[in-house]
Amino acid sequence: MTEMIEMGKISSRGQVAIPSGIRAHLGLDEGSKVLFFVEDDMVLMKKVTSASLSELTRPLREASKNIQESQVNRLVHKMRKR
Repeated sequence: MTEMIEMGKISSRGQVAIPSGIRAHLGLDEGSKVLFFVEDDMVLMKKVTSASLSELTRPLREASKNIQESQVNRLVHKMRKR
């Protein structure tokens, strides 16, 4: 596992530039997609490829096979309570 630590700064518009060394290492170009995970005060960014997107959405696709349209509102309210 390669470890890289670089510091960035948040702009007045809330944007953060990904340092060029990290972009090059991950192969991130203009238009690349990334996913953000937040846990407490930590943000983890993951490069999204078609394979990783498929892996991340698999549980949603499998769960959707068993959900009928009439159940959607009840499930949304149930999840919001959590």
